[in-house]
Amino acid sequence: MSDPEPTLLTHTEDGLLTLTLNRPKKRNALDEATIGLLAAALERADLDADVRVVVIRGEGKDFCAGLDLRELLASADKTTEENERAAMHLGSLFLALRELPKPVVAVTHGRTLAGGLGLATACDLVLAPESGSYGYPEIQRGFVPAMVMTLLRRLVGEKIAFDLVATGRVVGAAEAYGMGLVSRVIADDSYQEEVATVLGRMAATSASALALTKRQFYQLDGMPFADGVRLGARVNATARNTPDFRAAIAAFLDKK
Repeated sequence: MSDPEPTLLTHTEDGLLTLTLNRPKKRNALDEATIGLLAAALERADLDADVRVVVIRGEGKDFCAGLDLRELLASADKTTEENERAAMHLGSLFLALRELPKPVVAVTHGRTLAGGLGLATACDLVLAPESGSYGYPEIQRGFVPAMVMTLLRRLVGEKIAFDLVATGRVVGAAEAYGMGLVSRVIADDSYQEEVATVLGRMAATSASALALTKRQFYQLDGMPFADGVRLGARVNATARNTPDFRAAIAAFLDKK
């Protein structure tokens, strides 16, 4: 009997660690095992100096349709404490994505829904083709998009966020961009080519500058203006002492 296909494919090349959700027949639904594999891959990426950028993709027609519905249905027979621990399995993944000192890019396509959209928006950059669709349809299944709501409110604001979670409506890429759910919308016929360009540029960027940028960016959440300026001064000073800064500025001046 042949071994089952792995639910997460990994590939490292030219500074990019690509993690591909590999459950296409289930629209790449996130089960407990796959969430664990993603978390372990991020932990390894943190320690791997060859990895500058992490990329998350989905195999098949869709990026990710959310949590595995069979596992969700089975959870109805578990205790509240057991289900809270299971929910924090996904929540811990969101935290790991935020805390990883390397940028994480979600390369979405097809349908990106529910927990799948939560996974994408937990990444630092979300790329979308014009044909993509995005939403939180949990309410239509008697469920609550609870694990993604913190991310959603920060991204799109109160009124739009409530509209999305209370109605479960799914929007196209252009509307998702207007709301702030995705970072860029790219034409379908040039999507993969432009994605490769974006990823290549990021992988060629100073690793220390990217790490400092990401850390400061999220530390500013809820920080008073004056504290933010002081934090910026500290990060600015740290950046000036990195080898990447010295080499990049010297190289730029040599070209003049």
